[in-house]
Amino acid sequence: MKVATDIGGTFTDLVAIDENGSLILEKSHTTPPNFDQGVMDVLEKSGIDMKSIEAFFHGTTTIINALTERKGAKTALITTKGFRDILELARGNRPDLFNMVCEKPTPFVPRYLRREVTERISYKGDILTPLSEEDICAAVEYLKKEQVEAIAVCYINSYANEAHERKTVEKIKKLWPEVYVCPSVDITKEWREYERTSTAVLNAYVMPVASSYLNRLGQRLTDAGVPENRYIMQSNGGTTTFDQAKLTPVNIVESGPVAGVFGASILGKLIGEPNIIAFDVGGTTAKCSLIDQGAVKVTTSYYIEKDERHAGYPIMAPVVDIVEIGNGGGSIAWIDEGGSLKVGPKSAGALPGPVAYGKGGTEPTTTDANLIAGRLSTKNFDMEVSLENVQNALSDKVGTHFGISAEESAESIIRVADSNMNNALKLISVRRGYDPRDFAMVAFGGGGPMHGPTLAKELNIRKVIVPVAASVFSAWGMLMSDIRHDFIQTKILSFANVPMDELNAMWKSQIEEAHKILTSEGLTTDQAVFTFIADMRYAGQEHTVQVPAPAYPWKEEDRAEIMERFHKTHEHFYTFSLPDTPAEIVNLHLVAYGQLNKPALQKIAPQNGSISSALKETRRVFFSEDGWLETPIYDRSKLGYGAKAEGPLVVEEPTTATVVCPGQRLSVDEYGNLIIETEVE
Repeated sequence: MKVATDIGGTFTDLVAIDENGSLILEKSHTTPPNFDQGVMDVLEKSGIDMKSIEAFFHGTTTIINALTERKGAKTALITTKGFRDILELARGNRPDLFNMVCEKPTPFVPRYLRREVTERISYKGDILTPLSEEDICAAVEYLKKEQVEAIAVCYINSYANEAHERKTVEKIKKLWPEVYVCPSVDITKEWREYERTSTAVLNAYVMPVASSYLNRLGQRLTDAGVPENRYIMQSNGGTTTFDQAKLTPVNIVESGPVAGVFGASILGKLIGEPNIIAFDVGGTTAKCSLIDQGAVKVTTSYYIEKDERHAGYPIMAPVVDIVEIGNGGGSIAWIDEGGSLKVGPKSAGALPGPVAYGKGGTEPTTTDANLIAGRLSTKNFDMEVSLENVQNALSDKVGTHFGISAEESAESIIRVADSNMNNALKLISVRRGYDPRDFAMVAFGGGGPMHGPTLAKELNIRKVIVPVAASVFSAWGMLMSDIRHDFIQTKILSFANVPMDELNAMWKSQIEEAHKILTSEGLTTDQAVFTFIADMRYAGQEHTVQVPAPAYPWKEEDRAEIMERFHKTHEHFYTFSLPDTPAEIVNLHLVAYGQLNKPALQKIAPQNGSISSALKETRRVFFSEDGWLETPIYDRSKLGYGAKAEGPLVVEEPTTATVVCPGQRLSVDEYGNLIIETEVE
């Protein structure tokens, strides 16, 4: 049996698949701050025999929580002489263009814990000034007195030559074996000194947290009898081992959300839909990502705490390109100073949760609105629900202000939440040059199936797919993932003039490093698969585009093909190309996969007769465009392959509900996925 657990803001999800392809789905409440308890709770609730687990996959919010809540270690920075203030200088661009007094982000390392070392390497990798071991010793002695717990090491141009960083780490470990230490080259060999420094610091900041959490969870799994084959989801859409994650925990900062995006790409390939918009609505946030021709988009331009007024903190590590907003099932509805209704970003979370949970919550949420709007039934909840309390909360917090009823308050909350989610979907599609009509939506999470069909109708998305394990789909995505590591090396070269032997030497070095890491994770050479990407730009430009490249080794005749791919890619994103302008290679990016055995998907039985046998009841349900309608409610477990129906209707299952709008058509495919089709303009 393969088991995956995913910690969300409100629930901890579990998906297990046995050797026959049978699914076990379970949810339990997330247990902050002891998140490992929620994992053990959901394992126990599922009734799985722990000793039967062949592989255990995990997604966690522990790292992002430690960063946003500032609950990491006391961290220091050792850097090149003259670059002590790089975290403070940051970048000159202002996120809020007309705000002349905006504040830069407060560094995670205060100035008194930033120490300089005499050394210098050129951008070509030549040693200009030798490394001073005396400076390292002095820095360590000082930082010992300050009782720091972790040290980040980032030298200027170390991406071109890592020798000084490696020697520094070796020296620190000799002088102070107990301290956590992180060289920037362990995470990235890409240029841009501020971003590299920020990444190294954030990684060091959460190393003790990650080690403590993974050690604690690992021990509890061992005590329960779970075998050692354990993996954790990374931000790049692949997995890694627990031990590797302790060294580079910043790579699991978006551990949970990306698993769902990866799962959506796998599902799309399975059912013949290579163009997918992944739409995930959980308890705290709504997340969306675009998959173009089966390719999950990965970027190293990722920030935490970035918004229209704050520059945020860069993390130069491969992260699946996700747009995330604070609108989930637990998002609180509130009235702003101008008297307008807002939904999110503040969430009721797992405790106290929505009013419907009966755990002391008093603020109305999206979940409460969906309950009053008839989209959810009280039977969907694993606790006693007081409809009166929910109606009173909606009336008191929203209705009184606008002079409307609880039902009208629920309508308003749903419309505002849908509008927020619509904007997020536009950010990853229309505003990046993609036509939503060319894509199908995979809607998952507890709220995705409720909001997805309405949003698809608004955006002219022709098809919505609600997978079998919709509410725990991110955990399902982990079971379909491979081990993945990204190796990015900056080397700015004129593409027309650089010898292919020089580029192949760089590829060879990256491949050897990849094999070394994959072997350490227990994989064989036969399980390794490589993808090659070149980050390229026109001479004189600042930023690059990612160009899919031929496999290693490159031949001279590949040069024209790579250039043609570059021109096409540039034109797609920027609407123009410059065929007569010379191009430059900036980064070579190797993606190394360690292929794991995937569980087979089980097909469902055909629909036997009319779907009336699946009808549970008929009740009033609110639809954004059509108002309140008498709507049939169906039991998903009783719908077979080939079942068809016309909206409006609701398909219920224990942990979510799919709301099919008037004018949309529902069918069930051979794997049990709900397919909702809309006529597009």
